[in-house]
Amino acid sequence: MTATTQQAHPAPGTLPDSPRRILIADDEHLVATGLSANLQEIGYEVVGLASDGESATALCEREKPDMALLDIRMPGMNGIDAAKTIYERNNIPVIIVSAYADDEYVELCRDAGVFGYLLKPVTKDQMRVAVPVAWERYRKANESTTEIAQLNQRLEQRKTIEKAKWALVSQGRMSEPDAMRLLQRDARNNRRPLVDVATDVIENKYLIRDN
Repeated sequence: MTATTQQAHPAPGTLPDSPRRILIADDEHLVATGLSANLQEIGYEVVGLASDGESATALCEREKPDMALLDIRMPGMNGIDAAKTIYERNNIPVIIVSAYADDEYVELCRDAGVFGYLLKPVTKDQMRVAVPVAWERYRKANESTTEIAQLNQRLEQRKTIEKAKWALVSQGRMSEPDAMRLLQRDARNNRRPLVDVATDVIENKYLIRDN
């Protein structure tokens, strides 16, 4: 196992082109060490070996790896539940490594932050392909999430600006274009975001005068 220092996991939309630091969880120690050796040989850094789902989630909290490889059947928390927790809490993608290919498992993986599924025994060449493929799926999913969040943010900002504009219209007996110009002028003159000026107007914290 390679010694590491704790790092913050990249936020959505700022992900690197490829993962570097990977965590492994498997209750079979020989399997875990074999996976670790293969990953290190193809250029990845292994940040830790866990033997169950709880340990895997705790290590992800502490070490913030780029990706995790989890077995399904482990004592206590299974790999799928651990994958869901790790993804929701830390935005870390998971590849499942399992001896089982049941349809039930595949279905459960779809909603658990699982971006790859490898059947044991896993070869080094399979990992060489699977890790970048899973990472690219993860990157695309994050890009979509980021775009949706940005669109929603712009929509909410537009609603705030519109509300402030109509507040000025009703209070100052001015036209809608004049109210918008006042908001824009004040934001420009005071070097403030337009939505911040609009928010203060709505909350009656700030009075714009047409002078």
